[in-house]
Amino acid sequence: MTLNHYLILSGILFTIGLVGVITRRNVIMILLSLEILLSAANLAFVAFSRALGDLSGQLMVFFVMIVAAAEVTVGLAIAVVLVRQTGKMGADELRGLKW
Repeated sequence: MTLNHYLILSGILFTIGLVGVITRRNVIMILLSLEILLSAANLAFVAFSRALGDLSGQLMVFFVMIVAAAEVTVGLAIAVVLVRQTGKMGADELRGLKW
């Protein structure tokens, strides 16, 4: 497989994640779509890192994974608060969480 194959797959994954973020109303589905976006970026980083013979892309993937873990933690905490206050999981109810 060549670099183009990996980049095409990364672009397809990125498009699926972007469509999911834009069209979904469920908070959990939006978080999953964000994870797909980050996975697409990771795939592109690793593909370029391998093609260029440089490890900096793989180092960047490590930091993206740390950010993804923090995003999941904060996102799920917000989702729990949302369900406790409204009983619903829609993204439209997030406006009611203002202090």
